[in-house]
Amino acid sequence: MKELKECVVVEAVRTPVGKSGRSQMKKLGGAYRECSAQDLLVTVLKAVVDRTKEKCPDFDPKEIEDCHVGCLSQYGEQGGNVARIALLLAGLPDEIAGATVNRYCNAGLQAINTCANAIRVGDGDIHIAAGVESMTHYSMGSDMFLSPKKPGAMMMSAGWNNEPMRSIVPQGVSSEMISDKFGFTREELDKFGMWSHQKATKAMRNEEEYKKRIVPVTYTRKYTDENMKPIKDESTGKQKVEEVTISKDQTVREVYLDDPERGWEMVSSLQPVFRPLKKGGKTTAGNSSQIVDGAAATLLMSREKADELGLKPIARILSTAVAGGEPIIMLLAPIPAMQKALDRAELTVDDMDVIEPNEAFASPCLAFAKHFGYDFDDPRVNPTGGAIAIGHPIGASGVIYFDEMVHYLHNNNKKYGVQLMCGGFGVGIATVVEGL
Repeated sequence: MKELKECVVVEAVRTPVGKSGRSQMKKLGGAYRECSAQDLLVTVLKAVVDRTKEKCPDFDPKEIEDCHVGCLSQYGEQGGNVARIALLLAGLPDEIAGATVNRYCNAGLQAINTCANAIRVGDGDIHIAAGVESMTHYSMGSDMFLSPKKPGAMMMSAGWNNEPMRSIVPQGVSSEMISDKFGFTREELDKFGMWSHQKATKAMRNEEEYKKRIVPVTYTRKYTDENMKPIKDESTGKQKVEEVTISKDQTVREVYLDDPERGWEMVSSLQPVFRPLKKGGKTTAGNSSQIVDGAAATLLMSREKADELGLKPIARILSTAVAGGEPIIMLLAPIPAMQKALDRAELTVDDMDVIEPNEAFASPCLAFAKHFGYDFDDPRVNPTGGAIAIGHPIGASGVIYFDEMVHYLHNNNKKYGVQLMCGGFGVGIATVVEGL
């Protein structure tokens, strides 16, 4: 029997994250409102290959075996196996295959784990794992609302009306249920949310390290109004067109660091979204992830191949795990997934230098802390900020925050990190890495 190979991270990049600019929200502020999800994905795929070629001219992209891409809403510009389409649009070699992965919010990290485990068992020495989501163009769950008989309608199994499916609630309601279960206060949730922005602000202002993981996005913006109709340029009478470059996250609220008193007034004054305040609602926009657009990519190699090419990896993947959990409260499945991943790496939470829970909502992050016995404000938690500050572009988030984690470990000479993510209907995923 062949021995398992080591899988290492050679390069990891992400786009800046842009606010959602969906037309039904009557907001035109999204950085990528007129940018295709395919273009976002092409940007990071090209960058992760080009940056590797800059380090090693002998690196041949034709040797990349496969590319797995996480994406939730797989239709329109994100459909038709967007992984393969984006590889072709990026001008990368035809020899690279491509598959699009959906495990709800776990999708991006699942892409990484799938590629890593393929390398470990010898199914190719080089893989790309990536993720993309345009939540401006496709709202969460919109891929369910399609039918060949009646476009825009859902065709569901009759069992959808039976237990337990009829009890399924929106994730925000699950967040409230977790606060009830563990007795979390609104103040604890808001402090966690504000802390995320403070950490992200500090990380963004560390320009040298920020640029190592950020690749600017340049695209031709064709201006449209809230109904997606062209906006004319008064001087030409034609649609207003402009080449724009996005090089910085659009989502981070720096005021939380620069003026904490004002920031606290802002976050604590927000109204609950999923349960009225008079009924004890605690989940607000200030302690929940932001709806955004973005993409990220990671180049993985066997240690053997990286050594052959003279490439210095930034991290090594030690273990992976998934778990299912109770589908209604739904956001606690990362707990068994993380425990399995730690056990497989023969490590404990005390060994971790970074703990990277996806900040879908503050309440499950506090639940993870309570379960594993670390403080809510443990400095190991999401040291460069999380999805409350930066955002949660569903299919891309697993790759975005994996990249954040491995760069932080590498840049700060830290050893171990664990990433964990919750997902719809009660799925969880976790990955343990070693910084190099």
